[in-house]
Amino acid sequence: MTMSNARAVAGFIALLAATLLLTQPVAAADEAPAKRTYTENPRVLIETSQGNIELELLPKFAPAHVDNFLNLVEQEFYLGLIFHRVIPGFMIQAGGYDADINYREHEDVTVPNESYNGLKNRRGSVAAARLDDPDSADTQFFINVENNDFLDAKPNKPGYTVFGRVTDGFDTIERIELSDTHLRKGMAGVPEEPIIILGVSLRP
Repeated sequence: MTMSNARAVAGFIALLAATLLLTQPVAAADEAPAKRTYTENPRVLIETSQGNIELELLPKFAPAHVDNFLNLVEQEFYLGLIFHRVIPGFMIQAGGYDADINYREHEDVTVPNESYNGLKNRRGSVAAARLDDPDSADTQFFINVENNDFLDAKPNKPGYTVFGRVTDGFDTIERIELSDTHLRKGMAGVPEEPIIILGVSLRP
């Protein structure tokens, strides 16, 4: 790794601490939804204004995160939200803001950290964004576009929970990753042309 690349990675880590996290605290709901049971890994289609992305969710490794994501899908929570943070060579993030950079309020429970599940933040993996509190993941998620080992759990230091992986749509992810971005409403990495989630649905 060159010195410039090392600085870039260090910058990404600092940016992660400041901005990859959820930027709004969320109040937990009074009652958590019932836990699901799975006979196979759920598959989800994310339709965006730049194309489609297909995911395979991994409940064996991150059951709480998969349950939470599917609950949000069923509520159509993600409809109309955007990929609001895009950092080439790092990740693309969605699940919190609409095209006007308005935060979407919700009442869903936060999710306990499951980053010690053996899954890594490798290229194509899907992970949950969170606050400094390891157990604060909620609606926002990101797709790793490179191997981001520094996001993985370390001894006595929880990481960012991987709960799925991309199975199709890497061309769409690349288009999103390479989109022009700017600073908007104090947030860096916002695509100049909004990349809108048009729908999220379970695949048969």
